[in-house]
Amino acid sequence: MGAGGAYDGGEDFGGGVVRLVLASASPRRRELLAQAGFVFEVRAADVDETLRVGETPVEYVRRLALEKARAVAALVGDAVVIGADTTVVLEGEVLGKPEDVADAERMLRRLSGRTHQVHTGIAVGHGEMCRSHVETTDVTFREIEEEELGVYLASGDAMDKAGAYGIQGYAARWIPRIDGDYFNVVGLPVSAVVRLLGEV
Repeated sequence: MGAGGAYDGGEDFGGGVVRLVLASASPRRRELLAQAGFVFEVRAADVDETLRVGETPVEYVRRLALEKARAVAALVGDAVVIGADTTVVLEGEVLGKPEDVADAERMLRRLSGRTHQVHTGIAVGHGEMCRSHVETTDVTFREIEEEELGVYLASGDAMDKAGAYGIQGYAARWIPRIDGDYFNVVGLPVSAVVRLLGEV
């Protein structure tokens, strides 16, 4: 991938070189795919991310990943498209991106000293074929000290992340344990993506 996500080639999945498109504007997903050696372009998907009544967190992230992949696939023609969506869940409550600093503080106080789940739905589509998967990782927070919480909230880093934190940033100091795929918590379970790419 070229600078800024510019497309400069394709991927060879054994059946010839094909275009690979990431249907996400997330810089973290873009970085993970690039670090794993993929050549791809980025086309952000515009879908309604409202949680539906009665929808479980797993159903929610799977649906959004599929909708993102299909929306972009309709625009890019003959390409393999990767859609993804990540959410943080504590005791059944979906903690999305905070609306404001007060909402971020509420989320972090709830996560403090507890274990929660991070679900990432991924969908890989090519033509009429589409495969999906939901990866789940348990993340344990230690108790967050008041001074640390204030520093973090003042940084503004909480505002564009599900659950108001990113494991690869300042919040790493609060996380003594995870059970599952670390890259899933960052935003894209790369090994699962590779498996789905092999299926399509």
